[in-house]
Amino acid sequence: MITAIVFVQAETARIPEVAEALAALEGVSEVYSVTGQIDLIALVRVRSHEDIAAVVADRLNKVEGVVDTETHIAYRAYSRHDLEAAFSIGLD
Repeated sequence: MITAIVFVQAETARIPEVAEALAALEGVSEVYSVTGQIDLIALVRVRSHEDIAAVVADRLNKVEGVVDTETHIAYRAYSRHDLEAAFSIGLD
């Protein structure tokens, strides 16, 4: 499974509608409204790099109200569970 984190700038008046449209796209697992320089973060989880291109370039970028995107490909995941396990090594 490949995960891409997509930063999305949207037309300000359309942020809720853009978020809903993005969340409805196949391959988009979650969409977050955030503070800061960007408006939304979309998590894309797919099987191949070609699928990322299909979701982001062919569909997500074409949602009405999307102004700009910046895509980051995740290469390693860390979770709270993983970190707790790493720090507890040898403490049992």
